[in-house]
Amino acid sequence: MNRRVGITTTVPSEIIYAAGLVPVDLNNVFINHPDPCGLVDKAELAGYPRNVCAWIKGIYSTALEVGIRTVIAVTQGDCSNTHALMETLELAGLEVIPFAFPFDRDRDLLKLQLEKLMDRFGVDWPEVDRTKARLDRVRSGVHLIDEITWRENRVTGRENHAFQVSCSDFEGDPEAFEDKIRRFMSELENRRPRVPDLRLGYIGVPPIMDDLYDYLEDRGARVVYNEVQRQFSMPFAVSDLTEQYRLYSYPYGVFYRLEDISREIARRRLDGVIHYAQSFCFRQIEDLIIRKKVGLPVLTLEGDRPNRLDARTKIRIDSFIEMLR
Repeated sequence: MNRRVGITTTVPSEIIYAAGLVPVDLNNVFINHPDPCGLVDKAELAGYPRNVCAWIKGIYSTALEVGIRTVIAVTQGDCSNTHALMETLELAGLEVIPFAFPFDRDRDLLKLQLEKLMDRFGVDWPEVDRTKARLDRVRSGVHLIDEITWRENRVTGRENHAFQVSCSDFEGDPEAFEDKIRRFMSELENRRPRVPDLRLGYIGVPPIMDDLYDYLEDRGARVVYNEVQRQFSMPFAVSDLTEQYRLYSYPYGVFYRLEDISREIARRRLDGVIHYAQSFCFRQIEDLIIRKKVGLPVLTLEGDRPNRLDARTKIRIDSFIEMLR
């Protein structure tokens, strides 16, 4: 039996691990693939339109290439194109399990979704709670890395991003991922602080371009707050699984997200914010709300296919950094 279960975004991995299965974040596999653009091309050759989010196309091709047979797809609280993605995966013979985060964060509806998923995988609350305690121990190490990022200036924006985004599936092995965290923490003991000229926040989905963080660091600016990636690490210390995924801000409305963003802007003493908006994504519309509410200078960046920063985007970043200075 194939023990791997694909996921289209962060879902309650506690339930999957409690069932003795392994979650696989298809986004992470796609973007770390040797040829992610080739995966986008494959989806377009299969019939996906050009003007559809590259993440959706990458997830589709990745699921087929790595031999995933079951996928949990988030039908509410993530990309609106996921519905059509589910149908094309079903057409390809995959089992698709829907999961929905209620828009208004209703506790009863969320608990019902959790219990439906638990029934699907044949696990109960005691098993899931034990697994949550196991995963929370791993998450605590990532929370410490995040704190060292903004308090001590010994972790780069890219490193911060990488550890937090991996909390969606713990790289398929929580214990091995915990060992990786320990090794990294050991390396930090001998790393000298590197104080950036500017402290930036990054909000929005993780970037599809792979050199953004390095480019910022080279210009004396560091991302010390990765909004969505931090949410993947479940940063709120609660023992109740339902409450944990009710506090998790990414799948809910932009005004609830802004509450967390505003707290972290003040706590981390940010100078400016980069808002990343994926091409052809409905979340681009939220940019007008973010600009009015965030209270800091905002640079909005848009990305389409997996690639490096283009010349125009580099010029815009350079101008933003000079303006902040």
